[in-house]
Amino acid sequence: MVFAGIDIGSLTGKALLLKDNEIVGFKVIRVKKTPIETAESVFEIVLSETNINKEDVNFIVSTGYGRDNIPFSNKSVTEITCHGIGAHFLLPSVRTIIDIGGQDCKVISIDRTGKLIDFGMNEKCSAGTGRYLEIMADLLHLSLTELGTISLKSKAPINLKSTCSIYAQAEVLQYISSGFKKANIAAGINKAMAERVFSMTKRIKVKKDIAISGGVAKNIGVVRYLEEMLGERFLKMSLDPQIVGALGAAYIASQRYKRL
Repeated sequence: MVFAGIDIGSLTGKALLLKDNEIVGFKVIRVKKTPIETAESVFEIVLSETNINKEDVNFIVSTGYGRDNIPFSNKSVTEITCHGIGAHFLLPSVRTIIDIGGQDCKVISIDRTGKLIDFGMNEKCSAGTGRYLEIMADLLHLSLTELGTISLKSKAPINLKSTCSIYAQAEVLQYISSGFKKANIAAGINKAMAERVFSMTKRIKVKKDIAISGGVAKNIGVVRYLEEMLGERFLKMSLDPQIVGALGAAYIASQRYKRL
């Protein structure tokens, strides 16, 4: 039996295949013009790479920002539920998941079975999202990963006072034009991001063990600052942290199929 999870976010599209409860392949791509185009593209790629025919996939669950616009999925499920299930699949002891995606950030609390207990989300401002970090990285001519690694070299992070992403960009440009070291600017950006996410953790009860998912999990600077603020080390994902939602969707697909 083969099951698929498709996660269409604001910046990336993800697809993952489960066969006999084992991950056999997954793919992450940048979004296309429409959610449908993104879903079709990432699904075709992962099928091709695993030599599995579309007709052999027994059930498909879609999730993410564009989950309701995928005509070939059998069911759509919220990304909050899918991230909880996906993280639990990889890390059975996890009880709190911090998911930082392209357009939002979520703190998710689950029980020992992966079932949702509580969650909190950021407000509409992009200052606590992956898109915010991408914009800042572009200003410094760095990739998202480089924005994290270079910040570890900083001994004097800048202090970003603005909580608005637009004003924060202006602040960063001012620091750049004033000749501040790139490492110190990067560290200040990552620290400000971590502080916004940390403020969200106060809204729900954060319990160990904790894991971080989403594209921002690849930014070691944000991860380190968050760990310091929480006083806890995150569990390490054995796979790309961006595919957690798609993994949860695929597992839910396998369970829904059993009920048919």
